[in-house]
Amino acid sequence: MEVRLDKWLQVARLFKTRSQASRAIELNRVKVNGQSPKAHRSVQLEDRIEVEYRDWTRIVIVKGLRDKPVPKAEARTLIDDITPPRPKLSPLERVMRQPPSQREKGKGRPTKKERREIADWEGWE
Repeated sequence: MEVRLDKWLQVARLFKTRSQASRAIELNRVKVNGQSPKAHRSVQLEDRIEVEYRDWTRIVIVKGLRDKPVPKAEARTLIDDITPPRPKLSPLERVMRQPPSQREKGKGRPTKKERREIADWEGWE
């Protein structure tokens, strides 16, 4: 059975959509057996796939081939995850990853009092 890499990445739930998987492959964030593949490359059993995320790299071994979506429990059987533990973030990195504060649409510019409250809340001086 031949399965395209981008399809398999979605079925194995390493990416939510096939287009996200294709985009990651284009940006060289996915490696198969140490090489940068194309999205149409066929996946073989026992291939080693490395997927780079923002702060870590996930390493999996292909244990099953499917090209149609399967239940989550069955998707776990398609891979052998040999990823090392995710690195712990420093307090500064944790703060930097938080989304910026949001204002309701149409609220306008914050008042001086609101700016002070925002600064206190976000840790500014």
